[in-house]
Amino acid sequence: MVRPPHACLPPPFAAWFATRGWQPHEHQLALLDHDRAGLSALLVAPTGGGKTLAGFLPSLMDLAERPREGLHTLYVSPLKALAVDIHRNLMQPIAEMKLAVTVETRTGDTPAAKRQRQRRHPPQMLLTTPESLALLLSYADAPRIFGGLARIVVDELHALAGNKRGDLLALGLARLRRLAPACRMVGLSATVADEAVLADWLVEQPGSAALVRGRPGPQPEVDILVTREYLPWSGHMALHSVNEVYARIRQAKTTLVFVNTRAQAELIFQALWRINDDNLPIALHHGSLAPEQRRKVEAAMARGGLRAVVATSSLDLGVDWAAVDLVVQVGAPKGASRLIQRIGRANHRLDEPSRALLVPANRFEVLECRAAFEAVRENTLDGEAPHPGGLDVLAQHLLGMACAAPFDADVADFPGWISTRCWNSSPPGATR
Repeated sequence: MVRPPHACLPPPFAAWFATRGWQPHEHQLALLDHDRAGLSALLVAPTGGGKTLAGFLPSLMDLAERPREGLHTLYVSPLKALAVDIHRNLMQPIAEMKLAVTVETRTGDTPAAKRQRQRRHPPQMLLTTPESLALLLSYADAPRIFGGLARIVVDELHALAGNKRGDLLALGLARLRRLAPACRMVGLSATVADEAVLADWLVEQPGSAALVRGRPGPQPEVDILVTREYLPWSGHMALHSVNEVYARIRQAKTTLVFVNTRAQAELIFQALWRINDDNLPIALHHGSLAPEQRRKVEAAMARGGLRAVVATSSLDLGVDWAAVDLVVQVGAPKGASRLIQRIGRANHRLDEPSRALLVPANRFEVLECRAAFEAVRENTLDGEAPHPGGLDVLAQHLLGMACAAPFDADVADFPGWISTRCWNSSPPGATR
């Protein structure tokens, strides 16, 4: 049963929910309760369930009740596009509630002058990526920047915990725990194969993070394209399917066409435009495009100005575009969790099923798509098992520490990284 918002929210926040005709979800209130109890937490909720708002609500309420200067909340995203999208979505409630809260992004796309200013005068909320965080921690003034940090929000945690980017972030979080011992961690994820392992990844002491689960959303509607064209035995570009993909784009309001490589994105995009007799606004998005071009596409999608975007993994995590009602996955999705994540970009609301079309690139990928279809139907998630941290990543972190300040290897504060989940079980000489 959903608790009424006025029971646990300050008046400005309760009024904001009421104005929009909303009530907070139970998992949003539960995350608030754990924050008030001083606990770190992992929130696992389906796409469209308000995870991001849940992660920021404690910080917004704290800053509204006890305003202060300096960095208060650090948000870490695996994607630059997601950090920009979250900034855009977060500014709306801040403006509507007239909160005096400063929010900025810091990624590889951030101009040098802005990065310098952020070091001198950090915003109250900083949205960044693991790599940009590692650079910030390598500065001599890192203790001043992060000393007053109260909360850290890690979004799409499942996409980081199983790889070297996650190893680097784990070391960065361990360092932050030394610089700001009172800060609390919040992890957000929609697709989790092992919730307990992911919750322990967040914190220094296993078992100390609370686990909050959102109610499940409706079952997604997934189809596999049965092409009328000749389906080849090999090849991964799926150019034979372009006419049928274009027909689905025409039928939908807004479509995200996901592919697996940048080369495939370029080819599919060009092929769609060659047959685009209706002159539909179709755009391209991947990591090799200029930042200005990517921001232009993201802004156009946010205002509903495009009918389709052909994208790689640069858009498959967390990006909230309400106009998207169909996801097309061209080529085998290469994993059930990845497919579920991409499907969730369509009908990004908790009360409506997501719609997706799988387009095999060759006859063998028909089997892969069928396996992924069955996994989605049975809610079977895949993911990497916990692994020892890479010594190359550890060496990179130690170099960053040395850049920040000299240290003696015999007396340095190494318990921080030894206690992280990536390294506390690593045998001597372990590497990846």
